[in-house]
Amino acid sequence: MFLSEATRSFPKLHSHSTQPGPHIVVGITHAQTCLTLTGRLRALREAGFRVTLVSSPGELLDRTAAREGVESIGLPIRRDIAPVADLVSLARLWWLLLRLKPDLTEFSTPKAGLLGTLAAMLAGVPARVYMLRGLKLETSLGIKRSTLLAAEKMASACAQAVLCNSDSLRAEARALGVAPATKLHLLGEGSSNGVDVDRFSPGPSDVRDRLGIARDAPVVGFVGRLTRDKGLPELIDAFDTILQAEPEAHLLLVGFFDASEDALSAGVRARILSHPRIHCTGFVDDTAPYFRAMDLMVLPTWREGFPNVVLEAAATGIPAITTLCTGSRDSVVPEVTGLLIPPGYPEAISEAVLTLLRNPARRWRMGKAARAWVLENYDDRRVLGLAVDYYKSLLASTAAGKTRRPAASRIGPPLDPESVDALR
Repeated sequence: MFLSEATRSFPKLHSHSTQPGPHIVVGITHAQTCLTLTGRLRALREAGFRVTLVSSPGELLDRTAAREGVESIGLPIRRDIAPVADLVSLARLWWLLLRLKPDLTEFSTPKAGLLGTLAAMLAGVPARVYMLRGLKLETSLGIKRSTLLAAEKMASACAQAVLCNSDSLRAEARALGVAPATKLHLLGEGSSNGVDVDRFSPGPSDVRDRLGIARDAPVVGFVGRLTRDKGLPELIDAFDTILQAEPEAHLLLVGFFDASEDALSAGVRARILSHPRIHCTGFVDDTAPYFRAMDLMVLPTWREGFPNVVLEAAATGIPAITTLCTGSRDSVVPEVTGLLIPPGYPEAISEAVLTLLRNPARRWRMGKAARAWVLENYDDRRVLGLAVDYYKSLLASTAAGKTRRPAASRIGPPLDPESVDALR
């Protein structure tokens, strides 16, 4: 009865590929997280994998799958804690994986990580990876923190490997007991996707002209979701101080107001939208021209896994100011490619910004060093190549170990659009 209800309105599979190789299912909770998968899905497909992307339905899911040339399935998963809805999502994921019979799964983000890896284990998927992109519990307290920690531990227990996308994230996961050290892995120097260093590179931009910003005006940039956990309240407070010292300065916010648990208050949002020197772009598909319009970038975040936006700024040749928090502290070489500050202090943001704005030669040296550092360590071809090699070795070791699936996981024909419709 419960399984029938859970699978009654099963979504359609949208196929943009007929890749015949080993099958990997990549799962996330919300469609907007597809932004973190750019290049990764294509790299797996081009390496010979058949790739299926699973997330809650949304335009970004469809666009990402089409752009990367992979299959997609929209399956509703709640971001918040919702026991009944979560059980339905778990049943749907389990049934989906029974039908798909993938060789490997990679689930990430807290909810999909928990439900996906548990469903993969129950379905007998031979190789299961939990991609740890950050620890949401770091900004939570009390029972919510305990619940999130328990979920991380469960997701890790159901996976055979936990891939951490930064060294400090791996250290924090180990310290919290999320998984034993032998299960926590870091590929290369970290980062999930690396950076397209050709796309993110120094060069001209028409962004200032479009926004009415003078060519010689100081521009402080931010790229990302506009939320509390990204440090937006502190950045807005700091900008008032910056304006007192640099009256011609502008703040360029490249991102959208995320209606998540850490959404900005109505007051902070109103300050942003009404401020004459703050430019808020909303969602931007191609952020590269916006980086080129900045003198420096600030990410005053409270938690990260590994912020790719800092690497993108570095590849563009501009220095970044970010925090000493987990993940973010790995994204700069202190005093060489950028500056590190403690989180939560508007005065620390304004002091660091003014220090760099007043020293163009230092900004130039930092920007040059930042691009060289990214070219050496975070070129997306290198980072994604490491991921492909790791997954191939994981499949090889699984095959060598003769890991078998439960008999129930072998039922049913291979999934295609018609057989998915039959599950409705």
